[in-house]
Amino acid sequence: MKPSIVKCPGCGLMLPNQSFAEPPRFHASGECMDLFNQLSYYTIAHGRPDFIHQLALDSYGAQHSGGVTRPITTAFSLIGLYLVVEHGFTGKQVQQAHMRLARKKTEWPLLASPPTGAAVTVQDILQAEAGRTRDAMIRKWVHAVWDSWAHARDWAREAARPVLEP
Repeated sequence: MKPSIVKCPGCGLMLPNQSFAEPPRFHASGECMDLFNQLSYYTIAHGRPDFIHQLALDSYGAQHSGGVTRPITTAFSLIGLYLVVEHGFTGKQVQQAHMRLARKKTEWPLLASPPTGAAVTVQDILQAEAGRTRDAMIRKWVHAVWDSWAHARDWAREAARPVLEP
């Protein structure tokens, strides 16, 4: 008999077991990944020029690091969160920064996940009313995940320097 509840190894979210396969890219339960996919439909269809999807993707990526997550995923997620929180970048600007960083072959470090997870999860975002309220929750999620990675902030700041230099 399968357990009725599954715990996401990335964010700790407890969700009804739907026997979804674990995703190959994130340290997450299939059920949590399904919630992120639902959020992605919202953010991609949003059509905003600031590309809010990038904020959601980087928040989810950093929150679901470890396990199968590739080092570049964690690195780019943290760099993106840093650029948003400390430099006011939009999702579109973060996407462009990621493209600049990807031009140079880099061996990204395996960063240890935070000992304590962020207080906001993808489920909180989906529970917020679509529109301004949900968009504000995505921004809150960015800050919550960035706050949880205090031990890696200096690394992210240094790694982002090439995209901040003229």
